[in-house]
Amino acid sequence: MDKVVRFLNIALIFEKIIRMSSPLQVGFVGFGMSARTFHAPFLALIPGYRLHTAWERHGPQAPALYPGIRSVQDPRDLFDNPEIDLIVVTTPNTTHAEYAAWALRSGKHVVLEKPFTISTGDAVVLEDLAQAQGKVLAVFHNRRYVSDFLTVRQVLAGQPLGPVHEYEAHYDRYRPEAKPNAWREEPLEGSGILYDLGPHLIDQAFCLFGLPQSLYADVRLQRAHARAVDYFDLQLYYPGLKVILKGGMLVREPGPKYMIHGLDGSFIKYGDDPQEPILRAGGKPLGPGWGEEDPAHYGLLHTKKAGEVIYESVPSLPGNYGLFYQDLYATLREGAPLKTTPAHGYNTVRLIELALESSSRQAVVDATGLREVAYP
Repeated sequence: MDKVVRFLNIALIFEKIIRMSSPLQVGFVGFGMSARTFHAPFLALIPGYRLHTAWERHGPQAPALYPGIRSVQDPRDLFDNPEIDLIVVTTPNTTHAEYAAWALRSGKHVVLEKPFTISTGDAVVLEDLAQAQGKVLAVFHNRRYVSDFLTVRQVLAGQPLGPVHEYEAHYDRYRPEAKPNAWREEPLEGSGILYDLGPHLIDQAFCLFGLPQSLYADVRLQRAHARAVDYFDLQLYYPGLKVILKGGMLVREPGPKYMIHGLDGSFIKYGDDPQEPILRAGGKPLGPGWGEEDPAHYGLLHTKKAGEVIYESVPSLPGNYGLFYQDLYATLREGAPLKTTPAHGYNTVRLIELALESSSRQAVVDATGLREVAYP
């Protein structure tokens, strides 16, 4: 009997070794713009992953782009497939909690698109379920891996501005007309740009400065036809620091993406990270020069050095969404700490809830219910 037990234990060890050395098999819930632009191009190229199955309700499109992937129309063919290790959920916000829970109960690791969930109640349920299942639940905060934010973070780390007293960041668009068939513009819970673009700015602010003490928000439907939020102005208050996060759909001529002012100087940065437009046009990532910004968009540093006032162009660091999946691989295969945790997703959703409350009351509100967790 002891020999049989030892044999079975050895067999299990070898099975684990083989599984750990094989690529992570990836399934997709939905294969629309988000999956095609932000996820699949990187997963297809990063060693350690293999595109396995996409659940597509409106007919097979994924195999035309990635011949090795299966397309299924019955979700059970995705969730119940024992070969799949990781499921990426890229469907509309109202379905995030349902599909992520289904994937976790099926024994899969999960990547869940921002804004994680549309309520903190759903966020808590998912976090508890992931812990109970012993699975990794990661939030796709990919805007931690963009050229502009990486450069801002590097500048602040060097402290050339002295103590920062004001930080302002924007995600602005110009779309005066409604976008046809866009669920984000429908009057649904979790629709509108506060849930769409807001999480990027909120998560970046938390990574740089931690959690605020209070906030004030002005959230509006600006366009005459709007049925979901299309403008937000969030003001987060820290000791000695004010953080302003803004997004709108009626900004034809954008100003600086970032304006940061400190006791000793300022840093001003125009332009967006170049990855998304290239990917939307069908470009392949991770080649030479990937994620490098046009020098015309380099930031301006105006401060003092060695007692002299300087104006200095700061070369931007290259962006790379693929770093998210490299970090996730290190977590899943090597046991590294997860960098985009459910608690981070919870905090972003909680701040959105507080912003809606503040705007409704037209009042400053305490930043209650946020979790004191570490940010990378």
